[in-house]
Amino acid sequence: MKHLLNLLAAIALLVWGTQLVRTGVLRVFGANLRSLLARSMGNRFSAALSGIGVTALVQSSTATALMTSSFVGQGLISLPAALAVMRGADVGTALMAVLFSTDLSWLSPLFIFVGVVMYMARQDTTTGRVGRVFIGLGLILLALRLVVETSEPLLASPVVRTLLGSVSSDLVAELLVGAALAVISYSSLAIVLLIAAMAASHVVPTEVALGLVLGANLGSGLLAILTTLKASVEVRQVTWGNMVFKVLGVALVAPLIGLWLRHAHPRLGDIATSVVLFHLAYNVVISLGFIGMTQWVASLMARLMPPADPASKNPLRPRHLDPSALATPSLAISCAAREALHQADLVEAMLVGMYTVIRTGDLKLSAELRQIDDSVDELYSAIKYYLTKISRSELDEREGRRWTDIIGFTINMEQIGDIIERVLIDIEDKKIKRGFRFSEAGMQEITELHGRLVDNLRLAMSVFLNGDVRDARRLLEEKVRFRDLERSYAAAHLARLSDRTVPSIETSSLHIDLLSELKRINSLLCSMAYPILEPTGTLAPSRLQDAAPARPQS
Repeated sequence: MKHLLNLLAAIALLVWGTQLVRTGVLRVFGANLRSLLARSMGNRFSAALSGIGVTALVQSSTATALMTSSFVGQGLISLPAALAVMRGADVGTALMAVLFSTDLSWLSPLFIFVGVVMYMARQDTTTGRVGRVFIGLGLILLALRLVVETSEPLLASPVVRTLLGSVSSDLVAELLVGAALAVISYSSLAIVLLIAAMAASHVVPTEVALGLVLGANLGSGLLAILTTLKASVEVRQVTWGNMVFKVLGVALVAPLIGLWLRHAHPRLGDIATSVVLFHLAYNVVISLGFIGMTQWVASLMARLMPPADPASKNPLRPRHLDPSALATPSLAISCAAREALHQADLVEAMLVGMYTVIRTGDLKLSAELRQIDDSVDELYSAIKYYLTKISRSELDEREGRRWTDIIGFTINMEQIGDIIERVLIDIEDKKIKRGFRFSEAGMQEITELHGRLVDNLRLAMSVFLNGDVRDARRLLEEKVRFRDLERSYAAAHLARLSDRTVPSIETSSLHIDLLSELKRINSLLCSMAYPILEPTGTLAPSRLQDAAPARPQS
């Protein structure tokens, strides 16, 4: 029992090491990796090379698959190009397995020591994140050595021999076990390294190890499919297309296992080397041999999984909250920001439509605008829930501030939508249904404030998108101008009441409330400037005067 627990602990350490390397690399190079993928789509061969490079860094073909499928879902790259990237990604993870299978145990203490020093010294900086990568590499090498050491005593167990005997000579069982291990561990790389170490220790026969390796490759494709089950059709086309290549590769390579054992294996000598090179050979075969089929597989996926008709998509529903992007937090932040701007577009439509209702008394339009507010609320909930699923620990300082800014922006948009809905209800009850109208001067004042409000909304969206300090200052200056105008127009309305202007008397309560609500909307819009200006030291700490009288001491 003790030996089994030690082996399970070594396996867990191996999986955790690959996780540390993957998350550490994504924190340091996440944005650059996405740019590399986006720039390398000129042809299928450059796309495959970028897949090799990115996967070699992040230690996970699954992470590359999720990143690439997100680009397809956003319309940034084509499906054939994404499938070419995945051909390279599989070769990249196989190359890393070959590297880690060599005797690098002497590097383990060095990597762990250097990594811990770098991480503890400056945790929230690039230095600390690079240290996290070194820790992960050290743990991978340490875990591989522990797997070899702890698996040897298990050979004497009759239970283990019986279990392995039930798997031997059954390729289907080997494929299922290998796939299940890859899905459970969330890392086919870790499982391939584990299988190689166990084969070297004679825990599993070499023939069984090769079948398990093929199963682990299928498991990595299945893992990407499971991760994107709720994603858009365009995203799922990538993961399913990648799985087609893997299945074709297994069908082609599995019958050749005997040839590998008879001809390649004796020349390689070391069993672990034979296993990882077989893994590399499998991925090279399906990458080089099938890369010319990317267009054909893309066409097949388009027929089997046709994308939804753009005309049938509800423009009021969430568009950009891609679940597959959650595996890359920096990419998920970008998706949430795009959805926040979509929410702001709906609020702008409500704000523009509100003026039309005020001017024309269109009850049908008013009802439609109030229904849009339900969509604004729904988007707010969807964005908030999506952001809570992003791992805050994997965000750097800038991305953490962006996370907070998105939450604040969506809250303000949701509140503005609620205010517009209340205004529409008041206009229906206090003006349209009673047949009242605003005075000509009053309508001019509302038109002026509304025009400024629409301009400020668009400026606030620009500030949120670009974070420009100059635009943020302009937005905050507009808050003062708008407040002064609102006070001036409220005083002018009271003057018209003194003159007994009938329209002003009939709509007095509505007019004053409307001016107040417009000012509230403007205040919410102008608050977008605070997160941008606060780090610059532009904002005053308080508007209170410091010349407060001192309290007499008793």
